[in-house]
Amino acid sequence: MKILGIETSCDETSASVLSNGKILSNIISSQMIHQKYGGVVPELASRAHQKMIIPVVEQALQVANTNLSEIEGLAVTYGPGLIGALMVGLNFTKALAYQLRIPFVGVNHMHAHLYSNFLGDYKPDYPFICLIVSGGHTQLVYVEKPLEHRLLGETLDDAAGEAYDKVAKMLGLGFPGGPKIDKLASEGDPNFVKFPRAYLDKEGFEFSFSGIKTSVLYWLKKRNYLSGSYERKMPEDEMKNLCASFQAAIVEVLISKTFMAAEKFQVKNIAVSGGVSANSELRRQLLKIGQEKNIRVFIPDFEYCTDNGAMVALVGEMLLERKIRSSFDLNAKANLSIQEF
Repeated sequence: MKILGIETSCDETSASVLSNGKILSNIISSQMIHQKYGGVVPELASRAHQKMIIPVVEQALQVANTNLSEIEGLAVTYGPGLIGALMVGLNFTKALAYQLRIPFVGVNHMHAHLYSNFLGDYKPDYPFICLIVSGGHTQLVYVEKPLEHRLLGETLDDAAGEAYDKVAKMLGLGFPGGPKIDKLASEGDPNFVKFPRAYLDKEGFEFSFSGIKTSVLYWLKKRNYLSGSYERKMPEDEMKNLCASFQAAIVEVLISKTFMAAEKFQVKNIAVSGGVSANSELRRQLLKIGQEKNIRVFIPDFEYCTDNGAMVALVGEMLLERKIRSSFDLNAKANLSIQEF
């Protein structure tokens, strides 16, 4: 079965062709227009998807050396995400399914991230704990079997990636901020500032990252680094140390909760997914502690960390193989829960 997967939940337009679990193509078009606004502008994202979806799909088919007539099923993200962006991909897929007279299935964006580690050569064994960590979500999930999972906990306010972007904006680093903070942090002192670690319930799996963001804000204001405009420029070494301290606080909480979940549910496999799974310090710590605890850690290749069509196609294939189909009255759902299919 050849599946065409389409992803338009936020600011990446992506399409992928999957054949019996093998990726034949995975094209991702990122929207640079949002950089000057310091974050994703929903209306601009929708317009960019409208402009790019046909060229991206055509390129995915070309790279896969596949014609539309060979596609046997379609998969598309229908939530959660920006409602306008989701509607572009969903409506395009419906029209294509109608034209080709083939089935399509709506895919939960969180499920796509959840199973993204199955796109690589090395796959986790069931059951496993998955940490989904991105600009919009921070969740811990217990995955018992394929398509059988339950949410253990999630952020009560800002997602980890959102905190990165907001702190980067305070520092004048631009958007997206995560990779820039990560690069600066690699040369800094993580003990420069002891930012708070919000563990909340010591035995629970909820997260909170708004407090550390506020702590960074107050630290900058106290030193006159932050006002309507920067009153004085932060020395480069201090910037690196601040980024390292901020990153250390975020990573420590993510690591602590994830391994606590693995130990509680007695699993020997941990998977991490989402945009922040590309963070170098998070990867380093996960692999180091996993080795110490004899727990296998799985992290997607970089191209599968961010939003992409391949992970949508993979879950679509899982659903279509089980004869699960969507009807043409399927609607986009911005706040779709990870518990929903």
